[in-house]
This record gives sequence, C-alpha cells and structure tokens, in this order.
Amino acid sequence: MNRKYLFFDIDGTLVAGGYEHAYIPESTKAAIEQLRAAGHFLCISTGRSQAMGLGFMEELGFENMISDGGYGITLGGKILGITSLPPEKVREAIREAESLGFPWGVQIDNSTSRQVPDERFYEFTHDTYMGTTVVPGLNIDDYDTFYKAYIACYYPDEYKMKTLKDLPWGRFHKEYFFIEPSDKGYGVKKIMDHFNAPYKDAIVFGDAANDLSMFCPEWTKVAMGNAIPELKEKADFVTTNVDQDGIWNACVRLGLVK
Repeated sequence: MNRKYLFFDIDGTLVAGGYEHAYIPESTKAAIEQLRAAGHFLCISTGRSQAMGLGFMEELGFENMISDGGYGITLGGKILGITSLPPEKVREAIREAESLGFPWGVQIDNSTSRQVPDERFYEFTHDTYMGTTVVPGLNIDDYDTFYKAYIACYYPDEYKMKTLKDLPWGRFHKEYFFIEPSDKGYGVKKIMDHFNAPYKDAIVFGDAANDLSMFCPEWTKVAMGNAIPELKEKADFVTTNVDQDGIWNACVRLGLVK
C-alpha cells in the first residue's frame, strides 16, 4: 500500500451543522474507519486551539492534529509545540482596539476559554463558540504568549485598525473577529518533513478561507461542495457538501475507500 497522509479541516469539512448544531456525518465516520484500517495517516487540521480540537480527535479516534491555524502540532496524542503570535504585535493591536472602544479578549494558554478584562466582550457578543473568563485588571504587558486574540466590533469597523496589516486575522462571527495564525500549509509541511514523507503523498480537505494556505501545489487538494469559490479554484477536485457524504465521496474518487 502507498501510505497517504490525509489532513482534514473540522468545521464544514469533517463536521456539518455549524457551530450551534455540529455533528459528524455517519458516512464521514465510515470513511475514517476504512482509512485507518488501511494504514493511512490521519490528521485534523484546524484553526481551533489544540484544546478545542481534542473532542473531535477523541470522537473520531485521531491521534494527530495541526491546531492553532498551523502553529500547533500534536502527534501520537502528544503536543510537540504551539507557537505564539508575535507578542508585541498583538499588544499593539489590543491597545488600538482599546483606543477605538472595541471590547477584546486574548488566549494566553492552551484552553477552551479566552481571557477578558471585564464583561464588555460577552455583553457585546453573547458568544458560545468558546468560554469567556473575566480576569479583572488583565494586563497584556504581563504576558509573552498569545495564541489568539478576539476583538468585538461589527463589519467593516475592523478596517479602522491599522495594526492588523501586520497580523493574520479573519472574521467568522458577526460580532467579532479573530487574530490568529492562518498557515495550515506550514503545519502540513512540518508533519510531512517529520516523517520524511514525500509531499505528493499528502491529501488535504477544506472549505473555508483559513484553508487557502493548505491548498498548495505540492499535494492533492479536495474542496468540499460547500467550500468558498476561492478554495474551489485552487482544488484538484470538488466533492459534494459535508452533509451530503462529501468526505466519503472524495475518498471513493481517490480510490481510498470502497
């Protein structure tokens, strides 16, 4: 068997139903089981923090994960490392957000909760994507590690922030945007290099803007039917929607499952 290295985004790729009603289609579970039985390398590739991806790893029986937008690597169930965003750049962005009156939060550890200085962020967003922990008097100068930052405002107010030109960021929610790593391709290459595996044996699956960096010419790229147009343009082929057996159909087309 020619072992393949498969990298799956979570939301909109492995998981259907959105954040509020997330579920893994049965056909996706069946495909994963066949791929595992055949000896292929299986890895989640997500923008989520490593801690927030653990539940999906456990549900699908995965031991490997690219997390934190490419900056975190977990192999065999063990974290090899998570790289921080550039601390001073994050501090500059938070200070600018404060000057504009935008509530903010930061993720300074590998957890399922963001830290905020007061109640303003939750009052503005009522966000349930992850936990929000109030740390009274939170001072960003006390920390040198920032995995993510969250700034609350409505589109297009983020374009008032000049500091964002030096940071990766994206908006996935109406009420706030993320400052977070966005280089899943870096994580894929890091794992392939770790195993000294040829890049041509990698296969990536995605649907959203934060998957664009993972759609590199060195390997096979599969866009979900529900993917954004820009990702479909970079894909080698487009499968069906996540909730219409997208992963299963892609693996059949690739000759990996029957």
